[in-house]
Amino acid sequence: RDFIKNMITGTSQADVAILVVDSSTGGFEAGIAKDGQTREHALLAFTLGITQIIVAVNKMDDKSTMYSEARFNEIVTEVSGFLTKVGFKPKKIKFVPISGWAGDNMIDKSSNMPWYKGPYLLEALDEIKPPVRPYDKPLRLPLQDVYKIG
Repeated sequence: RDFIKNMITGTSQADVAILVVDSSTGGFEAGIAKDGQTREHALLAFTLGITQIIVAVNKMDDKSTMYSEARFNEIVTEVSGFLTKVGFKPKKIKFVPISGWAGDNMIDKSSNMPWYKGPYLLEALDEIKPPVRPYDKPLRLPLQDVYKIG
């Protein structure tokens, strides 16, 4: 819950979000639960204007997951259902199975997940389409804090 303020500050200035989802047994279920942080961050991202999202399904190296294609597909089904309910368009959602600890599918293809044929994380970021900028609209500035002086 402590990350929300920083998450809002960063997201309000972003064109794309990377939603990191824990794939471990129990970790994913806690994040996607009704009051889970995964849900909260996805909802805030959409509310703050994010239209493109990359879901990094992390901890694929966990002993409860062991690079399982079935576990990845289960997470894709559940998270994509939630993200489309929130308002994200299915074509603007990418899922990438990763292991931050082992570096799998971060900057190059992982040999631990031969079943995955999509882009690795850096490739997915490179494939993001820059949004059309509303240059003809009024300026919008995010406020982080308000100080009272005097």
